Amino acid sequence: MLKDFKAFLVKGNVVDMAVWFIFGAAFGTVVKSLVSNVVMPPVGKMMADVDFSQMFYALDGNTYANLAALEEAGTPAIKYGAFINDAIGFIILGFVIFLLVRMITKMQKKEEAKPAKPTADVALLTEIRDALVPKKPAPKKAPVNKAPVKRKAPAKKPAVKK
Repeated sequence: MLKDFKAFLVKGNVVDMAVWFIFGAAFGTVVKSLVSNVVMPPVGKMMADVDFSQMFYALDGNTYANLAALEEAGTPAIKYGAFINDAIGFIILGFVIFLLVRMITKMQKKEEAKPAKPTADVALLTEIRDALVPKKPAPKKAPVNKAPVKRKAPAKKPAVKK
């Protein structure tokens, strides 16, 4: 049982999946940073200097100057600004994964498009099949006259004297 488990773990697909999982987690961190530090500041600037990371609703009914003051008070809150950041990050990450899967699918289709060379037994069976099928005689073509066609010169009209 231990040998079977070891064989399962070292199979190409499981190892590939683990590598892609680690790569995806690291890429998710990069996308989160991109959204928080590059995308959202200009969006906030266009919306009258709104800082999405500081948008929240305190559930105790009090007003807090910023998110740090809210967290220092230990008050539960709905942090909808963080949700907006995460939603945009999710959309960007989803689009990048879509492009990656699309590229991989195209590469796999190119590999599948190449016809595989038939095995020896299939080639032999094909030869036997072709030998057993009666060959139809080729249709007879009409003989082609390759001699040049001679045309008569147009008859000259006699000159009329007046």
